[in-house]
Amino acid sequence: MPPMLSVIVPVFDERENLEALRRRLLAVLEEVTAGDFEVVFVDDGSRDGSDRVLDALHAVEPRFKVLHLSRNFGHQAALQAGLDAAAGDAAVLIDADLQDPPELIGTLVARWREGHDVVYALRRRRKEGLALRAAYALFYRTLRAVAEVDVPVDAGDFCLLDRRVVDALAALPERHRFLRGLRSWVGFRQVGVEYERDARAAGAPKYTLAKLVRLALSGYVGFSALPLRAAAWLGFAAAALGFALGIWAVVTRVLAIPSPRGWASTLAVVLFVGGVQLLVLGVIGEYLGRVYDEVRRRPTYVVRSAAGIALPTHPTHGVHAP
Repeated sequence: MPPMLSVIVPVFDERENLEALRRRLLAVLEEVTAGDFEVVFVDDGSRDGSDRVLDALHAVEPRFKVLHLSRNFGHQAALQAGLDAAAGDAAVLIDADLQDPPELIGTLVARWREGHDVVYALRRRRKEGLALRAAYALFYRTLRAVAEVDVPVDAGDFCLLDRRVVDALAALPERHRFLRGLRSWVGFRQVGVEYERDARAAGAPKYTLAKLVRLALSGYVGFSALPLRAAAWLGFAAAALGFALGIWAVVTRVLAIPSPRGWASTLAVVLFVGGVQLLVLGVIGEYLGRVYDEVRRRPTYVVRSAAGIALPTHPTHGVHAP
């Protein structure tokens, strides 16, 4: 019989947090599910010995299961690997850094039992630096403004998904996974639960600035064609400005109207038009690069080994080493 609840935890160099996470998860899940659960840890190429700690946790508690990926494929790929392996009637996605409190799982399960298919956690307040909070606020609000689906503001990956939603996400073939956007795209009955996000328990944040930028691009490019339209509008505006300047130059010449002469204005126009062209090419290149990645059809992740769980073999997302 499949368990009632699967909890999916991506792990990348989180050795210092794993024991506290184990204690808190076990206490909550024993109460909420009466012991009918599994925890799927996805070791995303850890280098600090987290893989050995996870195997030791499985040896003591068989309901704690482990997938070891062959290298670091990224947070979203690790989450998808866990979803592909999970067997529960519902699945909870939660990070290993304890910023998302395991104690909230009880509330998520309660709302699921009320009939909701997706229960996502809304971050009411973050205990992070001002610059990072401002960047997140800007990203979520601009994404919601341009996205073709309604992506909730301040809702991260911490959520509960019904089995039907898990299966629907597994059926989506794209390689660049942005799960909080895909979660909105598949629909079903969704509801949010507010909570206060804690500071990281220990260790350094794993989302660097470059990774955050890539995640933001996955959201913008994957769920909106507005950047392409904006590039076209910008090109049209530059062309219109150039045309107007050309008309102005002819009129002032014919009517002998005094006007400034020199290289500065010409150089400014050339730089403006050249900058617009490069910007447009950059936007097109970003979309084209995503298309190229999809056409190559490389798997989202590769599983090296597993402990206590069958190796997921998904035709689109992942493969495992023989």
